[in-house]
Amino acid sequence: MAEAKKGSKKDVEFTVKKGERIPRKPLGEYSEANSLGEAISRDGFFGTAMDDKNQYGPVSMMILLLIVATVTGTLLKILS
Repeated sequence: MAEAKKGSKKDVEFTVKKGERIPRKPLGEYSEANSLGEAISRDGFFGTAMDDKNQYGPVSMMILLLIVATVTGTLLKILS
């Protein structure tokens, strides 16, 4: 059915369970962390925000959104 893009670093094998039409990608790495600080120090900020390597992925994604929005707003204010 669906194939991973050619030239990717690792081959992704999709599985289709009975009764489903959309193939599923296997789950990525995930491990619990005791705090946001531990999660960022262990998995990195972008690993936590973009790859959801722990339960603080949504929190770090909101922090990333605030950073990007602040930079964008500042640039728009300077250029106007």
